[in-house]
Amino acid sequence: MKFNVLTTIGATTVLAAAVSSVFASTDAASRFERNNPLRVSVMALGGGQVEVTVTNTSRKTARIPNWQLPSAAAESNLFAVSRDGEALRFEGRMIKRGVPSATDYTILRPGRSHRAVVDLGAMYDLSQTGDYTVTFAAPLQWASMSDGKQLRHANGRAMVAQGAPIRLWVDGSSAKIAGAQAINRAKPSAGGSVVGGVTYKGCSSTQISGAGNAVTAARNYSENAKGYLTAGTAGPRYTTWFGAYTSSRYSTAKQHFANIDTAMDQSGGQITINCGCNQNYYAYVYPTRPYEIFVCKAFWSANNTGTDSRAGTLIHEMSHFNVVAGTDDHAYGQSAAKNLALTDPARALDNADNHEYFAENTPSQN
Repeated sequence: MKFNVLTTIGATTVLAAAVSSVFASTDAASRFERNNPLRVSVMALGGGQVEVTVTNTSRKTARIPNWQLPSAAAESNLFAVSRDGEALRFEGRMIKRGVPSATDYTILRPGRSHRAVVDLGAMYDLSQTGDYTVTFAAPLQWASMSDGKQLRHANGRAMVAQGAPIRLWVDGSSAKIAGAQAINRAKPSAGGSVVGGVTYKGCSSTQISGAGNAVTAARNYSENAKGYLTAGTAGPRYTTWFGAYTSSRYSTAKQHFANIDTAMDQSGGQITINCGCNQNYYAYVYPTRPYEIFVCKAFWSANNTGTDSRAGTLIHEMSHFNVVAGTDDHAYGQSAAKNLALTDPARALDNADNHEYFAENTPSQN
């Protein structure tokens, strides 16, 4: 059941579609998600804000990683937003995460809902007046039910908690939207010290030494990956992480690593390592703010090279910058990245972990 409501709130005219028992925007997508027990409804509130409700429609308890719920929208790309048909880029934190711990889950009991109000202006550029289309779509990797079943499809891909799209007519002059945008689109803060051609902020001497070694290793990784693709090699290393060969996709991967290598080779203080993060994940960046990388707890406990290494983390995060490769985080971990390459090569080319694992090449493949 769908219904449309036309309202006017301040300077913003909103066309809102509320959704009942709908998982996706098309019949085909609805069939694809037919076994998904999570129902999503989205309602426009005006001023670039939406209310998202995720409801567990099953008789079992759901365990959902916190970052897959709308309350964490500023730290996960959970929406597809377009203006007059043109897709907008996510401008919130792009985070490399590891396997969630028990405290990283939200427990949603049968029939219960998780509701959050999201200010889209904090994560997307809503400064231009126009007709916006907004769809909530959260990949459910690691989400499971109390009977132990993961929310996955038969091909191993994670299900998606997805609502039908809603339309917003936004007056871009809204002061609230402009103020929220200014926070995330500000340039990286000044300061820091330059050591070995890299700027460090809030880092101890030990951290500077460790991160410096990681930068050196990441430069070796990016040079090797670029060389592999420049040579036109399309062996198991390529197909494992980027899927079946096509000239178009191969060209995209080649350009991505040419850009990553150029960015990693900067030695005049352009790359900034910010040690001010105390979260449990590896690292994060703001994609519109090159080349500042915030390194977190898991970064320091990782090996310098190898799978999910410090060097690989820097490759992962460098790929997120819009001026480099503009990647997203569709799936985390080697197993999920391999499955993504097998089932959706185009999305693998847009996934930061696939770029990291291709660069780390552990175990080594030709």
